[in-house]
Amino acid sequence: MPLFFLGAGKARMTTSGRLALKKRTGAQITFDSFLREGVEVIFGYPGGTVIHLYDELANYPQIRHILVRHEQGAIHAADGYARATGKTGVCLVTSGPGATNIVTGVATAFMDSIPIVVLTGQVATHQIGNDAFQEADILGITRTCTKHNYLVMDTADLARVIREAFHIASTGRPGPVLVDLPKDVITGEAPLENPEKFEVRGYAPVTMGHPGQIKLAVREILKAKKPVIYAGGGIIHSGAQEELLALAEQGQIPVTVTLLGLGGFRGDHPLFLGMLGMHGTYAANTAVTQCDLLIAIGSRFDDRVTGKLETFAPSARIIHVDIDPSSISKNVTVNVPIVGDAKNILARMVKILKEQGDVWKATRKPWLEEVRQYAAEHPLDYEPSQDVIKPQYVIQQIHRLTRGEAIVATEVGQHQMWTAQFYRFTRPRTILSSGGLGTMGYGLPAAIGAQMAFPDRIVFDIAGEGSFQMNVQELATAVQYRLPIKVAILNNHSLGMVRQWQELFFDKRYSETSLDVQPDFVRLAEAYGAVGLRAERPRDVVPCLKKALSIQGPVVMDFIVDPEENVFPMVPPGHGIDQMILAKSDKKARRVVPLTFPS
Repeated sequence: MPLFFLGAGKARMTTSGRLALKKRTGAQITFDSFLREGVEVIFGYPGGTVIHLYDELANYPQIRHILVRHEQGAIHAADGYARATGKTGVCLVTSGPGATNIVTGVATAFMDSIPIVVLTGQVATHQIGNDAFQEADILGITRTCTKHNYLVMDTADLARVIREAFHIASTGRPGPVLVDLPKDVITGEAPLENPEKFEVRGYAPVTMGHPGQIKLAVREILKAKKPVIYAGGGIIHSGAQEELLALAEQGQIPVTVTLLGLGGFRGDHPLFLGMLGMHGTYAANTAVTQCDLLIAIGSRFDDRVTGKLETFAPSARIIHVDIDPSSISKNVTVNVPIVGDAKNILARMVKILKEQGDVWKATRKPWLEEVRQYAAEHPLDYEPSQDVIKPQYVIQQIHRLTRGEAIVATEVGQHQMWTAQFYRFTRPRTILSSGGLGTMGYGLPAAIGAQMAFPDRIVFDIAGEGSFQMNVQELATAVQYRLPIKVAILNNHSLGMVRQWQELFFDKRYSETSLDVQPDFVRLAEAYGAVGLRAERPRDVVPCLKKALSIQGPVVMDFIVDPEENVFPMVPPGHGIDQMILAKSDKKARRVVPLTFPS
């Protein structure tokens, strides 16, 4: 006899001796299903079509609901929760504009492979297609930016659909799954049947990797004189950071990572080259250009990484490990494709390599010396100042005062790239940032999601004043739930990254990038019930940060930074990653500002 998860319902025996299940409403089935999946927190915003779900919520004290101030805040918070924990985030919104307001967040999660189950309300089944009040075809709208989506037309299907949604969202290449719930499905009744074993027809992710391809990859590593590992967010999703470290150390192979791969390899390790790509380090970009073997793991050869495809790793044979077969050879043709989970595949590669003995330090020595010379020639640096705050300095001090142990969310723009460059991430799931879609307004709600998951951890949102204002209303959420998030605004009074492009590539024609008209962020924070602080000189930075860290609740820090500071290195559009702009003027002497830790 199959086992059933009954939640608060009860079973009874019929006169024939068969097990009969007490019927549950769609709302009860939804929350019973959440309990089965281990859901502890959901982020949402109520409305008419989901009002019965919110009415039932009070009967499930095991599940905490976080009321955001905008639906986009809910989806980004669920995303941040998922990135920080590795669990599936959950978002609940109403129909019509409630559903359409989460589309940007769904696309953000889809591009970055983040597991989220999104529940949207829908008008009653008999009203679908009639342009009823707050009706929207959210299935059609999100078809291209969800891993899968459902419209549930029968309450009897609800438990199965929710179980499938969590399974699909969290397995294979993770991603968002949307479940659209008509109002009469939520209020309808059906038995709650949840068999222990189930399968989704046509869905069977490959996880182990082909043994022959793994052996072929090891042969390529054995032959290579100048190998480089290029790791992406798949390392984080797979939990393969230990296996990546073992592969790099066993083979004495330098490692570069993408924005979403930061923390997957220790940023203070001698084999670490830094981030690669448009704003990658000189060492990483040059090593990839000069290598004879590129080992790509959990990455998709994004255009911001590769630059001009014809000049990307031009002399290298390429191994590509990825759980998503559609990502392999999509942008760059590879020599050794391996479909599967990075953790499993890297563990087997390391095992085979160890059988070859410890000969790597001698064979890789010339290559490692060459790579170290790249780093020595052009390290990450900036021109320090005693008069104006440099944004890189703020990030370095955040790193120093938190000892690199904070969870750091970012918005999108210059501050995002400076964070990637100057905050040395040493642990996975400590950077939350919109990579593929580049979503401004992501950081604050993502930090809320992370702080809900880890109430005792230090959580920062490093922001630009443009991005911060896109979801500033979520300060009320942070205050309501007493979340001690620290927001560091690097305020240069402009849309900094666009302004940088206009300076470098459009002859300084600054079109619509000035943000000189902006609120007083200190007073704005206070209006929401948070603490507001401001620093206008370099000497104010550390005291400001220390004061913020000493305060139990949310704090907004407004750092007035150099308005003309740019992100370097930078690969111009249409160029290869070996063609980097290293500074405003390459002739100008630039002093290295080292990263130091408190004693």
